[in-house]
Amino acid sequence: MNLNEIQDLIKFVAKSGVTEVEIEQKDFKITIKSEIKRSESPIIVQAAAPAAPQMIAAPVAAAAPVAAPAAESAPAATEDSKYITVKSPMIGTFYRSSGPDKEPFVSVGQSVTKGETVCIIEAMKLFNEIEAEFTGKIVKVLVDDATPVEYDQPLFLVDPA
Repeated sequence: MNLNEIQDLIKFVAKSGVTEVEIEQKDFKITIKSEIKRSESPIIVQAAAPAAPQMIAAPVAAAAPVAAPAAESAPAATEDSKYITVKSPMIGTFYRSSGPDKEPFVSVGQSVTKGETVCIIEAMKLFNEIEAEFTGKIVKVLVDDATPVEYDQPLFLVDPA
């Protein structure tokens, strides 16, 4: 069953007023439930392949421990609230210097001025210089050299004073 067939089936269930449809074939099982009156019509769709319960259970179990460290790091965030965060404008690989044998663009304790290059982010074989958007002093480098970064990930803490 392809995506278009599933969408057609959902539309049919929504229009017909049926409360539950279950289809089971040898390679998958799909259940469509409509728990509210037809006029409100939210529909719950569940689909599973034979191996899917094992694949679904692992990420859910892994997500639970991640929440606990976030609660512990909250007090540290309040200490850093007086600093401005330089964030990554893109996904890529973070580099503190222009080459392995070169000095880092900035170090902890160093003052930076607006427009000064603070790091490089490589994205799709293009090296993008990231510039400071304000003047201040580097308080902390939050990312290790040559590691992947996400969009909007904090890179540096800067004291604007």
